[in-house]
Amino acid sequence: MSLPTASRLFGRALRTHLVPVANLTSKPAKHNVTAVEQAIALTAMFVTILGPSGWILAHLEDYKKKE
Repeated sequence: MSLPTASRLFGRALRTHLVPVANLTSKPAKHNVTAVEQAIALTAMFVTILGPSGWILAHLEDYKKKE
């Protein structure tokens, strides 16, 4: 079995068994997300991601010290 044949079989297996089919509809949203809800969600995401990174960068010199 050559490599292209194996990769085609693997690709076919992924398409048919492992990857679920997306459930797409063209209906309007069931729940409209308000601007306040979006702002709260974005703030929470930024704090979660950037908070620890900012802490580490702000205290980088403390981490470099060998005591």
